[in-house]
Amino acid sequence: MDQKIITLFDTYTHGGMSRRAFLDRLTLMAGSAAAASALLPVLENNYAQAAMVAEDDPRLTISEGEIAPGIKGLLAVPKDAAGKLPAVLVIHENRGLNPHIKDVTRRMALEGFVAFGADYLAPAGGTPADEEQAREMIGTLKPEDITAYSQGALKALIAHPQGTGKAGAMGFCWGGGAVNALAVADPSLAAGVAYYGRQAPAADVAKIAAPLMLHYASLDERVNAGIAEYEAALKAANKTYELHMYEGANHAFNNDTNAARYNKEAADLAWGRTVAFLKKHAG
Repeated sequence: MDQKIITLFDTYTHGGMSRRAFLDRLTLMAGSAAAASALLPVLENNYAQAAMVAEDDPRLTISEGEIAPGIKGLLAVPKDAAGKLPAVLVIHENRGLNPHIKDVTRRMALEGFVAFGADYLAPAGGTPADEEQAREMIGTLKPEDITAYSQGALKALIAHPQGTGKAGAMGFCWGGGAVNALAVADPSLAAGVAYYGRQAPAADVAKIAAPLMLHYASLDERVNAGIAEYEAALKAANKTYELHMYEGANHAFNNDTNAARYNKEAADLAWGRTVAFLKKHAG
């Protein structure tokens, strides 16, 4: 697919234009309304492909509800685990706790984690099925409330009876930015992994205590614009971090429900690195 079309879609999904404006631009770029209609299913997420791990996988204990007062989401824990497990908070994109992120949470549990996919829209009634509505709801959240929600979930995971007493966090896009913000705000975070997420302000980097792993896509010009300043601040403050750039990959390369942007090679490599990093620092 033409990279200009993927960039247009990225602008739209991050609030840069209305759906009507996006469809009008897509029609012009595709050459016709029919061609644009044919491209939409490739550009948009297809949650029929979301379940790499079944919702009732017998290897896991899975529950949905509160992990702490007012903090809701999906909790997945391996059955028959020997000993304590590292814990991980999974933070969704700007579409809320959708089927894909629930699946990511289950996958992390199968890797040997107490995994919690938090629903940051729970205080507003929960993530709706309508992605457009979810995006609009995400846009109304205040940064301080997002971080407070993260801290509440983190505290609950640290105290989880099957956990090691340590918890890391991983997030994607909007969630990647939330991981960086959490690292600034909470020294109890054992490790943070941000996939193509907005960087924390350079002035706040000195507050970061957790080791960070930062995954970026080489074609993601919007997010990548903040890398140089962030990395310079991390180096200057002598912080522990790893930065990985995936050549030829687009923003959201980990999302296997999005045919236009998913990059299996990059996703698999980043996943392996993420699991090892979180086990090292939260195990």
